[in-house]
Amino acid sequence: MDADIREILREHGRLAVDALSIGENDDLYQAGLTSHASVNVMLALEDKFDIEFPEAMLRKRTFESVESIRGAVQQLVG
Repeated sequence: MDADIREILREHGRLAVDALSIGENDDLYQAGLTSHASVNVMLALEDKFDIEFPEAMLRKRTFESVESIRGAVQQLVG
C-alpha cells in the first residue's frame, strides 16, 4: 500500500522532493503539497483503492503524511 501511496504522491502531489525519499511521518505540506494537489492526490487514491473519502476525512491532517494517508485508506478499504 505504501508503494501505491508514494507513487500517487509522486504523480499528483507536486512535491519539492521525491516521494520515495520522504519518511512516513514527514509533513507532506512542508515538502510542497498544496491544498489543490491534495485534492488530486485524494482523487487518485479513490480511483486506485476504489474508495470514497467521506466529508469527515476531508481535513488537512488526513493528507499530512504517508502514515496518515495509509491510516485513512485502511479505514476505508476495511
